[in-house]
Amino acid sequence: MLRGLDIRDMLIIDRLELDFRPGLNVLTGETGAGKSILLDSLGFVLGWRGRADLVRAGAGQGEVVAEFALSPGHPAREVLQEAGLPDSDELILRRVNTPEGRKTAWVNDRRVSGDVLRRLSDTLVELHGQQDDRGLLNPRGHRQMLDAFAGVEAELAACRAAWRQQSRARAALDEARATLEQARAEEEFLRHAVAELDALDPRPGEEAELDSRRRLMQGAERTRADIARAHAALSAEGAERLLVDAMRWLEGAAEGVAGRLDEPVAALGRALDELGTAQQGVESCIEALEFDPSDLEATEERLFALRGLARKHGVLPDDLGDLAEDLRARLAAIDGGADRIAVLEADLARAEAAYDRAAQALGAARRAAAARLDAAMAAELAPLKMERAVFTTEIADGEPGPSGQDAVAFQVATNPGAPARPLNRIASGGELSRFLLALKVCLTQQAVGLTMIFDEIDRGVGGATADAVGRRLAALADEAQVLVVTHSPQVAALGDHHWRVEKQVRGEETLSRVTPLDRAARVDEIARMLAGERVTEAAREAAQALLSGSARAPARSTG
Repeated sequence: MLRGLDIRDMLIIDRLELDFRPGLNVLTGETGAGKSILLDSLGFVLGWRGRADLVRAGAGQGEVVAEFALSPGHPAREVLQEAGLPDSDELILRRVNTPEGRKTAWVNDRRVSGDVLRRLSDTLVELHGQQDDRGLLNPRGHRQMLDAFAGVEAELAACRAAWRQQSRARAALDEARATLEQARAEEEFLRHAVAELDALDPRPGEEAELDSRRRLMQGAERTRADIARAHAALSAEGAERLLVDAMRWLEGAAEGVAGRLDEPVAALGRALDELGTAQQGVESCIEALEFDPSDLEATEERLFALRGLARKHGVLPDDLGDLAEDLRARLAAIDGGADRIAVLEADLARAEAAYDRAAQALGAARRAAAARLDAAMAAELAPLKMERAVFTTEIADGEPGPSGQDAVAFQVATNPGAPARPLNRIASGGELSRFLLALKVCLTQQAVGLTMIFDEIDRGVGGATADAVGRRLAALADEAQVLVVTHSPQVAALGDHHWRVEKQVRGEETLSRVTPLDRAARVDEIARMLAGERVTEAAREAAQALLSGSARAPARSTG
Protein backbone atom coordinates (compact mmCIF):
# COMPACT_ATOMS: atom_id res chain seq x y z
CA MET A 1 0.00 0.00 0.00
CA LEU A 2 1.21 3.51 -0.85
CA ARG A 3 1.52 5.45 2.38
CA GLY A 4 3.19 8.65 1.33
CA LEU A 5 4.50 10.64 -1.61
CA ASP A 6 7.04 13.43 -1.16
CA ILE A 7 7.67 15.54 -4.29
CA ARG A 8 10.27 18.30 -4.54
CA ASP A 9 10.94 20.60 -7.50
CA MET A 10 9.08 18.63 -10.16
CA LEU A 11 7.49 20.78 -12.91
CA ILE A 12 5.16 23.19 -11.09
CA ILE A 13 5.45 21.45 -7.70
CA ASP A 14 8.02 22.99 -5.37
CA ARG A 15 7.32 20.88 -2.28
CA LEU A 16 4.43 18.50 -1.74
CA GLU A 17 3.86 15.84 0.89
CA LEU A 18 0.87 13.49 0.60
CA ASP A 19 -0.24 10.83 3.06
CA PHE A 20 -2.40 8.21 1.38
CA ARG A 21 -4.67 5.74 3.14
CA PRO A 22 -6.39 2.40 2.52
CA GLY A 23 -9.60 2.39 0.54
CA LEU A 24 -10.74 4.68 -2.27
CA ASN A 25 -8.62 7.85 -2.58
CA VAL A 26 -9.92 10.44 -5.04
CA LEU A 27 -8.08 13.41 -6.52
CA THR A 28 -10.09 16.16 -8.18
CA GLY A 29 -9.39 19.56 -9.60
CA GLU A 30 -9.78 21.66 -12.69
CA THR A 31 -8.12 20.65 -15.93
CA GLY A 32 -4.46 21.68 -15.86
CA ALA A 33 -4.33 21.95 -12.08
CA GLY A 34 -1.51 19.40 -11.89
CA LYS A 35 -3.21 16.04 -11.36
CA SER A 36 -1.20 14.48 -14.18
CA ILE A 37 1.99 15.85 -12.61
CA LEU A 38 1.27 13.79 -9.51
CA LEU A 39 1.03 10.66 -11.65
CA ASP A 40 4.14 11.65 -13.63
CA SER A 41 6.04 12.06 -10.37
CA LEU A 42 4.83 8.75 -9.01
CA GLY A 43 5.72 7.06 -12.30
CA PHE A 44 9.16 8.67 -12.12
CA VAL A 45 9.98 7.26 -8.69
CA LEU A 46 8.67 3.85 -9.83
CA GLY A 47 11.00 3.82 -12.81
CA TRP A 48 8.32 4.10 -15.49
CA ARG A 49 9.06 5.72 -18.79
CA GLY A 50 7.71 9.23 -19.05
CA ARG A 51 8.50 12.79 -19.98
CA ALA A 52 12.11 13.85 -19.58
CA ASP A 53 11.66 17.52 -18.58
CA LEU A 54 10.40 16.96 -15.05
CA VAL A 55 12.73 19.23 -13.06
CA ARG A 56 11.17 22.54 -12.00
CA ALA A 57 12.62 25.54 -13.79
CA GLY A 58 15.53 27.00 -11.84
CA ALA A 59 15.93 23.99 -9.53
CA GLY A 60 19.21 22.06 -9.25
CA GLN A 61 17.40 18.74 -9.22
CA GLY A 62 13.98 17.16 -8.79
CA GLU A 63 13.32 14.45 -6.23
CA VAL A 64 10.46 12.07 -5.45
CA VAL A 65 10.18 9.77 -2.43
CA ALA A 66 7.46 7.12 -2.18
CA GLU A 67 6.80 5.12 0.97
CA PHE A 68 5.01 1.76 0.83
CA ALA A 69 3.83 -0.61 3.53
CA LEU A 70 4.50 -4.28 2.77
CA SER A 71 2.37 -7.12 4.10
CA PRO A 72 4.18 -10.33 5.22
CA GLY A 73 3.71 -12.16 1.91
CA HIS A 74 4.01 -9.18 -0.42
CA PRO A 75 5.72 -10.14 -3.74
CA ALA A 76 7.98 -7.08 -3.48
CA ARG A 77 9.86 -8.88 -0.72
CA GLU A 78 11.04 -11.53 -3.17
CA VAL A 79 12.38 -8.84 -5.51
CA LEU A 80 14.21 -7.21 -2.58
CA GLN A 81 15.78 -10.50 -1.55
CA GLU A 82 16.89 -11.34 -5.09
CA ALA A 83 18.50 -7.91 -5.41
CA GLY A 84 20.21 -8.21 -1.99
CA LEU A 85 18.29 -5.25 -0.58
CA PRO A 86 17.03 -4.76 3.00
CA ASP A 87 13.60 -6.31 3.50
CA SER A 88 11.26 -4.82 6.09
CA ASP A 89 7.63 -3.85 6.51
CA GLU A 90 8.50 -0.37 5.21
CA LEU A 91 9.73 0.19 1.65
CA ILE A 92 11.09 3.59 0.66
CA LEU A 93 11.82 4.46 -2.95
CA ARG A 94 13.76 7.62 -3.76
CA ARG A 95 14.74 8.92 -7.18
CA VAL A 96 16.51 12.09 -8.24
CA ASN A 97 16.58 13.77 -11.65
CA THR A 98 18.88 16.57 -12.84
CA PRO A 99 18.01 19.18 -15.47
CA GLU A 100 20.43 17.34 -17.79
CA GLY A 101 18.35 14.16 -17.44
CA ARG A 102 20.67 12.13 -15.14
CA LYS A 103 18.60 9.88 -12.92
CA THR A 104 19.66 8.13 -9.70
CA ALA A 105 17.51 5.79 -7.60
CA TRP A 106 17.65 4.32 -4.09
CA VAL A 107 15.62 1.60 -2.40
CA ASN A 108 15.75 1.60 1.42
CA ASP A 109 18.84 3.83 1.16
CA ARG A 110 20.62 1.42 -1.21
CA ARG A 111 21.42 2.63 -4.71
CA VAL A 112 19.74 0.51 -7.39
CA SER A 113 19.40 0.25 -11.15
CA GLY A 114 16.32 1.23 -13.11
CA ASP A 115 15.65 -2.46 -13.78
CA VAL A 116 15.35 -3.26 -10.05
CA LEU A 117 13.11 -0.24 -9.62
CA ARG A 118 10.77 -1.36 -12.41
CA ARG A 119 10.65 -4.94 -11.08
CA LEU A 120 9.61 -3.59 -7.70
CA SER A 121 7.03 -1.25 -9.22
CA ASP A 122 5.36 -4.16 -11.01
CA THR A 123 4.53 -5.63 -7.58
CA LEU A 124 3.46 -2.34 -5.99
CA VAL A 125 1.33 -0.29 -8.39
CA GLU A 126 -0.98 -0.81 -11.34
CA LEU A 127 -1.89 2.17 -13.53
CA HIS A 128 -5.06 2.04 -15.62
CA GLY A 129 -6.35 4.59 -18.03
CA GLN A 130 -7.75 4.97 -21.52
CA GLN A 131 -4.26 4.79 -23.04
CA ASP A 132 -3.02 2.09 -20.67
CA ASP A 133 -0.49 -0.18 -22.33
CA ARG A 134 1.10 -1.52 -19.15
CA GLY A 135 -1.94 -3.45 -17.99
CA LEU A 136 -5.30 -4.59 -19.28
CA LEU A 137 -4.96 -3.22 -22.81
CA ASN A 138 -1.75 -5.11 -23.52
CA PRO A 139 -2.70 -8.43 -25.21
CA ARG A 140 0.61 -9.96 -24.16
CA GLY A 141 -0.60 -9.97 -20.56
CA HIS A 142 -4.09 -11.40 -21.15
CA ARG A 143 -3.05 -15.02 -20.66
CA GLN A 144 -1.40 -14.20 -17.37
CA MET A 145 -4.52 -12.34 -16.24
CA LEU A 146 -6.73 -15.28 -17.15
CA ASP A 147 -4.42 -17.63 -15.28
CA ALA A 148 -4.63 -15.45 -12.17
CA PHE A 149 -8.43 -15.44 -12.45
CA ALA A 150 -8.49 -19.22 -13.03
CA GLY A 151 -6.19 -20.11 -10.14
CA VAL A 152 -4.22 -22.61 -12.22
CA GLU A 153 -0.96 -22.46 -10.25
CA ALA A 154 -0.71 -26.26 -9.99
CA GLU A 155 -1.41 -26.79 -13.70
CA LEU A 156 1.10 -24.07 -14.62
CA ALA A 157 3.77 -25.61 -12.41
CA ALA A 158 3.19 -29.04 -13.98
CA CYS A 159 3.35 -27.57 -17.49
CA ARG A 160 6.56 -25.69 -16.78
CA ALA A 161 8.20 -28.78 -15.28
CA ALA A 162 7.17 -30.84 -18.34
CA TRP A 163 8.54 -28.13 -20.64
CA ARG A 164 11.88 -28.14 -18.82
CA GLN A 165 12.08 -31.94 -19.07
CA GLN A 166 11.22 -31.80 -22.76
CA SER A 167 13.85 -29.11 -23.34
CA ARG A 168 16.51 -31.18 -21.57
CA ALA A 169 15.57 -34.29 -23.59
CA ARG A 170 15.72 -32.36 -26.86
CA ALA A 171 19.08 -30.82 -25.94
CA ALA A 172 20.52 -34.24 -25.11
CA LEU A 173 19.32 -35.66 -28.43
CA ASP A 174 20.65 -32.69 -30.40
CA GLU A 175 24.03 -33.01 -28.68
CA ALA A 176 24.20 -36.75 -29.40
CA ARG A 177 23.31 -36.21 -33.04
CA ALA A 178 25.92 -33.48 -33.43
CA THR A 179 28.55 -35.66 -31.77
CA LEU A 180 27.72 -38.61 -34.01
CA GLU A 181 27.74 -36.43 -37.12
CA GLN A 182 31.14 -35.04 -36.21
CA ALA A 183 32.48 -38.51 -35.44
CA ARG A 184 31.22 -39.91 -38.72
CA ALA A 185 32.96 -37.11 -40.58
CA GLU A 186 36.30 -38.47 -39.32
CA GLU A 187 35.38 -42.15 -39.20
CA GLU A 188 37.78 -43.13 -42.04
CA PHE A 189 40.65 -41.37 -40.30
CA LEU A 190 39.78 -42.99 -36.97
CA ARG A 191 39.69 -46.51 -38.37
CA HIS A 192 43.01 -46.03 -40.21
CA ALA A 193 44.66 -44.50 -37.11
CA VAL A 194 43.44 -47.26 -34.80
CA ALA A 195 44.60 -49.94 -37.23
CA GLU A 196 48.01 -48.26 -37.48
CA LEU A 197 48.34 -48.01 -33.70
CA ASP A 198 47.13 -51.57 -33.16
CA ALA A 199 49.68 -52.83 -35.68
CA LEU A 200 52.51 -51.02 -33.91
CA ASP A 201 51.20 -51.84 -30.42
CA PRO A 202 53.35 -49.29 -28.56
CA ARG A 203 54.25 -49.80 -24.90
CA PRO A 204 54.95 -47.11 -22.29
CA GLY A 205 58.71 -46.62 -21.89
CA GLU A 206 59.49 -48.51 -25.08
CA GLU A 207 60.96 -45.50 -26.87
CA ALA A 208 63.60 -44.92 -24.20
CA GLU A 209 64.41 -48.63 -24.10
CA LEU A 210 64.85 -48.83 -27.88
CA ASP A 211 66.95 -45.68 -27.96
CA SER A 212 69.28 -47.08 -25.30
CA ARG A 213 69.64 -50.40 -27.13
CA ARG A 214 70.33 -48.62 -30.42
CA ARG A 215 73.04 -46.48 -28.88
CA LEU A 216 74.59 -49.59 -27.32
CA MET A 217 74.67 -51.47 -30.60
CA GLN A 218 76.00 -48.46 -32.55
CA GLY A 219 79.05 -48.23 -30.26
CA ALA A 220 79.44 -51.95 -29.70
CA GLU A 221 82.23 -52.64 -32.28
CA ARG A 222 84.66 -50.09 -30.93
CA THR A 223 83.74 -50.84 -27.37
CA ARG A 224 84.01 -54.64 -27.88
CA ALA A 225 87.53 -54.34 -29.37
CA ASP A 226 88.77 -52.39 -26.34
CA ILE A 227 87.12 -54.83 -23.95
CA ALA A 228 88.63 -57.79 -25.86
CA ARG A 229 92.14 -56.32 -25.52
CA ALA A 230 91.50 -55.84 -21.83
CA HIS A 231 90.31 -59.43 -21.58
CA ALA A 232 93.51 -60.65 -23.29
CA ALA A 233 95.61 -58.61 -20.86
CA LEU A 234 93.81 -60.27 -17.93
CA SER A 235 93.91 -63.83 -19.31
CA ALA A 236 96.41 -66.72 -18.84
CA GLU A 237 98.57 -65.13 -21.52
CA GLY A 238 98.70 -61.82 -19.69
CA ALA A 239 98.33 -60.68 -16.13
CA GLU A 240 97.08 -64.01 -14.83
CA ARG A 241 100.20 -65.83 -16.10
CA LEU A 242 102.52 -63.23 -14.61
CA LEU A 243 100.75 -63.32 -11.23
CA VAL A 244 100.80 -67.12 -11.15
CA ASP A 245 104.56 -67.16 -12.00
CA ALA A 246 105.30 -64.56 -9.36
CA MET A 247 103.35 -66.45 -6.74
CA ARG A 248 105.12 -69.74 -7.63
CA TRP A 249 108.52 -68.08 -7.38
CA LEU A 250 107.73 -66.44 -4.07
CA GLU A 251 106.35 -69.60 -2.53
CA GLY A 252 109.60 -71.41 -3.50
CA ALA A 253 111.66 -68.73 -1.84
CA ALA A 254 109.50 -68.33 1.26
CA GLU A 255 111.21 -71.05 3.33
CA GLY A 256 114.53 -69.28 3.17
CA VAL A 257 113.33 -65.92 4.50
CA ALA A 258 111.63 -67.05 7.73
CA GLY A 259 108.02 -66.11 6.84
CA ARG A 260 108.78 -62.65 5.46
CA LEU A 261 106.99 -63.54 2.19
CA ASP A 262 103.79 -64.95 3.78
CA GLU A 263 101.84 -61.69 3.53
CA PRO A 264 102.89 -60.93 -0.09
CA VAL A 265 101.97 -64.46 -1.13
CA ALA A 266 98.53 -64.10 0.56
CA ALA A 267 97.99 -60.74 -1.18
CA LEU A 268 98.79 -62.29 -4.54
CA GLY A 269 96.24 -65.01 -3.81
CA ARG A 270 93.60 -62.41 -3.16
CA ALA A 271 94.63 -60.58 -6.29
CA LEU A 272 94.19 -63.74 -8.33
CA ASP A 273 90.67 -64.17 -6.86
CA GLU A 274 89.72 -60.57 -7.81
CA LEU A 275 91.33 -61.04 -11.20
CA GLY A 276 89.08 -64.06 -11.78
CA THR A 277 86.02 -61.95 -10.89
CA ALA A 278 87.12 -59.24 -13.32
CA GLN A 279 87.70 -61.80 -16.05
CA GLN A 280 84.16 -63.16 -15.60
CA GLY A 281 82.62 -59.67 -15.81
CA VAL A 282 84.58 -58.78 -18.90
CA GLU A 283 83.65 -62.04 -20.58
CA SER A 284 79.96 -61.42 -19.74
CA CYS A 285 80.18 -57.95 -21.27
CA ILE A 286 81.80 -59.31 -24.41
CA GLU A 287 78.97 -61.82 -24.76
CA ALA A 288 76.39 -59.05 -24.32
CA LEU A 289 78.01 -57.00 -27.01
CA GLU A 290 77.73 -59.73 -29.52
CA PHE A 291 74.72 -58.97 -31.86
CA ASP A 292 73.47 -59.67 -35.31
CA PRO A 293 73.67 -56.52 -37.49
CA SER A 294 70.04 -57.11 -38.44
CA ASP A 295 69.10 -56.47 -34.75
CA LEU A 296 70.34 -52.91 -35.04
CA GLU A 297 68.31 -52.41 -38.21
CA ALA A 298 65.16 -53.82 -36.58
CA THR A 299 65.65 -51.71 -33.45
CA GLU A 300 66.11 -48.52 -35.47
CA GLU A 301 63.10 -49.31 -37.63
CA ARG A 302 60.76 -49.68 -34.63
CA LEU A 303 62.22 -46.65 -32.86
CA PHE A 304 61.69 -44.49 -35.93
CA ALA A 305 58.17 -45.89 -36.39
CA LEU A 306 57.26 -44.93 -32.79
CA ARG A 307 58.66 -41.44 -33.12
CA GLY A 308 57.07 -40.89 -36.54
CA LEU A 309 53.61 -41.92 -35.33
CA ALA A 310 53.98 -39.69 -32.25
CA ARG A 311 54.82 -36.70 -34.46
CA LYS A 312 51.89 -37.49 -36.75
CA HIS A 313 49.39 -37.33 -33.90
CA GLY A 314 51.15 -34.58 -31.95
CA VAL A 315 51.76 -36.64 -28.80
CA LEU A 316 54.74 -38.06 -26.95
CA PRO A 317 55.77 -41.63 -27.87
CA ASP A 318 54.81 -42.83 -24.38
CA ASP A 319 51.27 -41.39 -24.90
CA LEU A 320 50.53 -43.39 -28.03
CA GLY A 321 48.82 -46.11 -26.00
CA ASP A 322 46.43 -43.62 -24.40
CA LEU A 323 45.77 -42.09 -27.81
CA ALA A 324 44.84 -45.49 -29.15
CA GLU A 325 42.34 -45.98 -26.31
CA ASP A 326 40.78 -42.58 -26.99
CA LEU A 327 40.43 -43.27 -30.71
CA ARG A 328 38.91 -46.67 -30.00
CA ALA A 329 36.37 -45.00 -27.68
CA ARG A 330 35.42 -42.57 -30.44
CA LEU A 331 34.98 -45.43 -32.85
CA ALA A 332 32.83 -47.21 -30.29
CA ALA A 333 30.69 -44.07 -30.02
CA ILE A 334 30.15 -44.22 -33.76
CA ASP A 335 29.37 -47.91 -33.69
CA GLY A 336 26.95 -47.46 -30.76
CA GLY A 337 25.73 -43.98 -31.70
CA ALA A 338 22.63 -45.15 -33.51
CA ASP A 339 21.53 -47.14 -30.47
CA ARG A 340 22.17 -44.16 -28.18
CA ILE A 341 20.18 -41.85 -30.43
CA ALA A 342 17.30 -44.31 -30.53
CA VAL A 343 17.19 -44.26 -26.72
CA LEU A 344 17.27 -40.45 -26.62
CA GLU A 345 14.56 -40.22 -29.28
CA ALA A 346 12.36 -42.43 -27.14
CA ASP A 347 13.10 -40.20 -24.11
CA LEU A 348 12.13 -37.11 -26.10
CA ALA A 349 8.93 -38.72 -27.34
CA ARG A 350 7.90 -39.50 -23.75
CA ALA A 351 8.79 -35.95 -22.63
CA GLU A 352 6.80 -34.44 -25.50
CA ALA A 353 3.80 -36.61 -24.65
CA ALA A 354 4.04 -35.53 -20.99
CA TYR A 355 4.24 -31.87 -21.98
CA ASP A 356 1.31 -32.24 -24.35
CA ARG A 357 -0.81 -33.77 -21.56
CA ALA A 358 0.18 -30.99 -19.14
CA ALA A 359 -0.48 -28.27 -21.74
CA GLN A 360 -3.87 -29.76 -22.60
CA ALA A 361 -4.84 -29.93 -18.91
CA LEU A 362 -3.81 -26.31 -18.50
CA GLY A 363 -5.72 -25.34 -21.66
CA ALA A 364 -8.86 -27.09 -20.41
CA ALA A 365 -8.63 -25.20 -17.10
CA ARG A 366 -8.19 -21.94 -19.01
CA ARG A 367 -11.23 -22.58 -21.20
CA ALA A 368 -13.36 -23.34 -18.17
CA ALA A 369 -12.12 -20.16 -16.49
CA ALA A 370 -12.72 -18.18 -19.69
CA ALA A 371 -16.39 -19.13 -19.58
CA ARG A 372 -16.60 -17.99 -15.95
CA LEU A 373 -14.83 -14.73 -16.75
CA ASP A 374 -17.18 -14.01 -19.67
CA ALA A 375 -20.18 -14.59 -17.39
CA ALA A 376 -18.70 -12.39 -14.67
CA MET A 377 -18.07 -9.64 -17.22
CA ALA A 378 -21.65 -9.82 -18.44
CA ALA A 379 -22.82 -9.29 -14.87
CA GLU A 380 -20.48 -6.32 -14.40
CA LEU A 381 -21.29 -4.61 -17.71
CA ALA A 382 -25.04 -4.43 -17.12
CA PRO A 383 -24.88 -1.90 -14.24
CA LEU A 384 -22.42 0.11 -16.31
CA LYS A 385 -25.15 0.60 -18.97
CA MET A 386 -23.42 -1.78 -21.37
CA GLU A 387 -25.80 -4.70 -21.10
CA ARG A 388 -25.89 -5.06 -24.90
CA ALA A 389 -22.11 -5.43 -25.16
CA VAL A 390 -20.51 -8.86 -25.29
CA PHE A 391 -17.12 -9.67 -23.78
CA THR A 392 -15.38 -12.83 -24.97
CA THR A 393 -12.16 -14.45 -23.85
CA GLU A 394 -10.76 -15.97 -27.01
CA ILE A 395 -8.35 -18.90 -26.67
CA ALA A 396 -6.52 -20.11 -29.77
CA ASP A 397 -3.56 -22.33 -30.50
CA GLY A 398 -0.33 -20.49 -29.77
CA GLU A 399 3.36 -21.13 -29.78
CA PRO A 400 4.22 -23.90 -27.27
CA GLY A 401 6.22 -22.70 -24.31
CA PRO A 402 6.69 -23.10 -20.56
CA SER A 403 3.21 -21.67 -19.91
CA GLY A 404 1.42 -23.93 -22.38
CA GLN A 405 0.35 -23.57 -25.98
CA ASP A 406 -2.64 -21.23 -25.72
CA ALA A 407 -2.93 -17.69 -27.08
CA VAL A 408 -5.40 -15.63 -25.03
CA ALA A 409 -7.00 -12.38 -26.16
CA PHE A 410 -9.87 -10.36 -24.70
CA GLN A 411 -12.42 -9.48 -27.41
CA VAL A 412 -15.47 -7.21 -27.24
CA ALA A 413 -18.51 -6.50 -29.38
CA THR A 414 -20.14 -3.26 -28.28
CA ASN A 415 -23.45 -3.88 -30.06
CA PRO A 416 -25.47 -6.96 -31.01
CA GLY A 417 -24.37 -8.31 -34.36
CA ALA A 418 -21.19 -6.25 -34.37
CA PRO A 419 -17.97 -8.20 -34.91
CA ALA A 420 -15.81 -8.85 -31.88
CA ARG A 421 -12.64 -6.81 -31.81
CA PRO A 422 -9.58 -6.65 -29.54
CA LEU A 423 -10.14 -4.74 -26.33
CA ASN A 424 -7.51 -2.15 -27.25
CA ARG A 425 -9.36 -1.20 -30.47
CA ILE A 426 -12.57 0.05 -28.94
CA ALA A 427 -13.25 3.47 -30.44
CA SER A 428 -15.28 5.09 -27.66
CA GLY A 429 -13.25 6.33 -24.69
CA GLY A 430 -16.24 5.98 -22.36
CA GLU A 431 -16.92 2.42 -23.45
CA LEU A 432 -13.27 1.49 -23.10
CA SER A 433 -13.15 2.96 -19.60
CA ARG A 434 -16.12 0.90 -18.50
CA PHE A 435 -14.79 -2.28 -20.07
CA LEU A 436 -11.46 -1.81 -18.30
CA LEU A 437 -13.15 -1.15 -14.99
CA ALA A 438 -15.44 -4.17 -15.27
CA LEU A 439 -12.51 -6.36 -16.26
CA LYS A 440 -10.42 -5.12 -13.36
CA VAL A 441 -13.26 -5.82 -10.92
CA CYS A 442 -13.50 -9.39 -12.25
CA LEU A 443 -9.75 -10.00 -12.25
CA THR A 444 -8.87 -8.50 -8.89
CA GLN A 445 -8.55 -11.33 -6.38
CA GLN A 446 -6.50 -11.48 -3.20
CA ALA A 447 -5.02 -8.07 -4.02
CA VAL A 448 -4.09 -7.12 -0.46
CA GLY A 449 -1.25 -4.60 -0.50
CA LEU A 450 -1.72 -3.59 -4.15
CA THR A 451 -2.19 0.04 -5.14
CA MET A 452 -4.31 0.57 -8.26
CA ILE A 453 -4.41 3.95 -9.97
CA PHE A 454 -7.21 4.90 -12.37
CA ASP A 455 -6.50 8.02 -14.40
CA GLU A 456 -9.79 9.57 -15.52
CA ILE A 457 -11.19 6.16 -16.30
CA ASP A 458 -14.67 7.64 -15.88
CA ARG A 459 -14.19 10.11 -18.72
CA GLY A 460 -17.17 10.33 -21.05
CA VAL A 461 -19.75 8.93 -18.63
CA GLY A 462 -22.15 10.64 -16.24
CA GLY A 463 -25.28 10.26 -14.19
CA ALA A 464 -26.23 6.71 -13.18
CA THR A 465 -23.37 5.27 -15.24
CA ALA A 466 -20.84 7.40 -13.44
CA ASP A 467 -22.35 6.28 -10.15
CA ALA A 468 -22.00 2.66 -11.25
CA VAL A 469 -18.36 3.32 -12.18
CA GLY A 470 -17.74 4.83 -8.78
CA ARG A 471 -19.30 1.89 -6.98
CA ARG A 472 -17.14 -0.54 -8.96
CA LEU A 473 -14.10 1.47 -7.94
CA ALA A 474 -15.27 1.39 -4.35
CA ALA A 475 -15.67 -2.38 -4.58
CA LEU A 476 -12.07 -2.67 -5.77
CA ALA A 477 -11.00 -0.51 -2.84
CA ASP A 478 -12.41 -3.09 -0.45
CA GLU A 479 -9.63 -5.46 -1.58
CA ALA A 480 -6.86 -3.00 -2.43
CA GLN A 481 -5.85 0.61 -2.18
CA VAL A 482 -7.30 2.60 -5.10
CA LEU A 483 -6.28 6.07 -6.29
CA VAL A 484 -8.62 7.75 -8.77
CA VAL A 485 -8.07 10.94 -10.73
CA THR A 486 -11.59 11.97 -11.66
CA HIS A 487 -13.77 14.74 -13.03
CA SER A 488 -16.96 12.92 -12.04
CA PRO A 489 -18.80 14.19 -8.95
CA GLN A 490 -20.54 10.80 -8.59
CA VAL A 491 -17.16 9.04 -8.36
CA ALA A 492 -15.67 11.68 -6.07
CA ALA A 493 -18.60 11.36 -3.67
CA LEU A 494 -17.83 7.66 -3.18
CA GLY A 495 -14.25 8.26 -2.06
CA ASP A 496 -13.08 7.31 1.41
CA HIS A 497 -10.52 10.13 1.20
CA HIS A 498 -10.56 13.20 -1.01
CA TRP A 499 -7.81 15.60 -2.18
CA ARG A 500 -8.21 18.71 -4.30
CA VAL A 501 -5.45 19.65 -6.77
CA GLU A 502 -5.26 23.33 -7.70
CA LYS A 503 -2.90 25.92 -9.12
CA GLN A 504 -1.71 28.90 -7.13
CA VAL A 505 0.09 31.93 -8.53
CA ARG A 506 2.79 33.34 -6.26
CA GLY A 507 4.38 36.40 -7.77
CA GLU A 508 5.41 35.33 -11.24
CA GLU A 509 5.54 31.64 -10.30
CA THR A 510 2.71 29.14 -10.76
CA LEU A 511 2.68 26.22 -8.34
CA SER A 512 0.45 23.20 -7.84
CA ARG A 513 -1.03 22.46 -4.43
CA VAL A 514 -2.84 19.39 -3.12
CA THR A 515 -5.19 19.82 -0.17
CA PRO A 516 -6.91 17.07 1.85
CA LEU A 517 -10.61 17.86 2.17
CA ASP A 518 -12.86 17.50 5.19
CA ARG A 519 -16.62 17.01 4.87
CA ALA A 520 -17.45 20.67 4.36
CA ALA A 521 -14.66 21.18 1.84
CA ARG A 522 -15.78 18.06 -0.02
CA VAL A 523 -19.26 19.54 -0.36
CA ASP A 524 -17.79 22.66 -1.93
CA GLU A 525 -15.50 20.69 -4.28
CA ILE A 526 -18.25 18.35 -5.48
CA ALA A 527 -20.56 21.33 -5.91
CA ARG A 528 -17.91 22.96 -8.09
CA MET A 529 -17.69 19.74 -10.13
CA LEU A 530 -21.46 19.81 -10.57
CA ALA A 531 -21.98 23.50 -11.27
CA GLY A 532 -18.71 24.73 -12.73
CA GLU A 533 -17.02 28.01 -11.87
CA ARG A 534 -20.07 29.53 -10.13
CA VAL A 535 -21.13 27.35 -7.21
CA THR A 536 -24.80 27.80 -6.30
CA GLU A 537 -26.66 26.72 -3.21
CA ALA A 538 -28.51 24.22 -5.34
CA ALA A 539 -25.18 22.73 -6.36
CA ARG A 540 -24.19 22.46 -2.69
CA GLU A 541 -27.45 20.71 -1.89
CA ALA A 542 -26.89 18.32 -4.77
CA ALA A 543 -23.36 17.69 -3.50
CA GLN A 544 -24.72 16.99 0.00
CA ALA A 545 -27.17 14.56 -1.51
CA LEU A 546 -24.43 12.78 -3.45
CA LEU A 547 -22.29 12.44 -0.35
CA SER A 548 -25.20 11.21 1.74
CA GLY A 549 -26.31 8.75 -0.93
CA SER A 550 -22.78 7.48 -1.42
CA ALA A 551 -22.20 6.49 2.18
CA ARG A 552 -20.73 3.00 2.54
CA ALA A 553 -18.88 0.99 5.07
CA PRO A 554 -15.37 2.29 5.75
CA ALA A 555 -12.67 0.51 3.79
CA ARG A 556 -10.60 -1.92 5.83
CA SER A 557 -7.03 -0.99 6.67
CA THR A 558 -4.45 -2.99 4.75
CA GLY A 559 -0.72 -3.37 4.80
